Amino acid sequence: MTKLLPAAAPLALAALAMLATSPATAQQNYIQGAKPYLLVETGERFDRLQSAIFAIGKGKGTIRIDPGRWDDCGVQVEGDVTFEAAIPGKTRWAGPRVCEGKAALVLRGRSSRVTGFIFENFHSGDGNASGIRLEHGNLTAEQNWFRNSDEGILTSDQPGGTISIDRSTFTHLGRCGGYASCAHSIYIGGYNQVIVTHSRFEAGDGGHYLKVRAARVTITGNSFDDTAGRATNYMIDLPEGATGRIAGNWFVQGSHKENGGVLIAVAAEHRAQSSAGLTIEANTAKLSPGSPAGPAFVANWSRDQVIVGGNQLGPGIVKYVQR
Repeated sequence: MTKLLPAAAPLALAALAMLATSPATAQQNYIQGAKPYLLVETGERFDRLQSAIFAIGKGKGTIRIDPGRWDDCGVQVEGDVTFEAAIPGKTRWAGPRVCEGKAALVLRGRSSRVTGFIFENFHSGDGNASGIRLEHGNLTAEQNWFRNSDEGILTSDQPGGTISIDRSTFTHLGRCGGYASCAHSIYIGGYNQVIVTHSRFEAGDGGHYLKVRAARVTITGNSFDDTAGRATNYMIDLPEGATGRIAGNWFVQGSHKENGGVLIAVAAEHRAQSSAGLTIEANTAKLSPGSPAGPAFVANWSRDQVIVGGNQLGPGIVKYVQR
């Protein structure tokens, strides 16, 4: 029996409706007269998430959201906003409605913090609906659960930006083939630094579990459980290369793969940035029953020296392949 790290606590849920939706329709799941959005700094309550975001404007503020299933959505265009569940794990944002056809939370302010929600059931015609769409600014996401959607978190590029994801769970996400390009549990664009810690990835429905185009990564203390995955690809994909550290993670490769040849891929698409000194150490990787033998734990398409050592690899897994 394969041993896995304990699942990150499923402490979150968020789903939002398109801003273009009429207020009567957008609030169809609200308790009549409810004002679930508390602006902590002023004590004022709002019946729409967007109204609370507008009240913060270019400033800094925290929106605390009551427990429940709120059929609403919000777009942050400026300022520093914290979105926080009043009771972690009891506030659910559930699709199918998404803002701007993109996500429950569309974020393009200076910075955003999202904590304590469950995001579920987001799908769109372009195959890229997600719980969070980050288009600008730094992001901290912690204690959230993303499930049953095209993607969990999807971002644009910001070369000077930082993204931190901690204690979160990603379940039944991703897709490849069919009507749109591949979607992934997390897909992060060209940020400067990405930190993913103490999180769980499981039961992917296609694509990669963690795809990151950032220049520097810290990926530590996570579990990647592919035993219930379907048509999945890499556990970690650094398609343009990256420096940093991947350590202390657990990987279990499933048997139902679209591409089962590699667990961690470095610069498989382009050698756009340095991977020199990227360290992959102290991880544990195993194959689930029925998984074909022979996958590479690390495959490196770059010309840079990647440090791979001190990993515990189960039978049938090849330590390193230079492509």
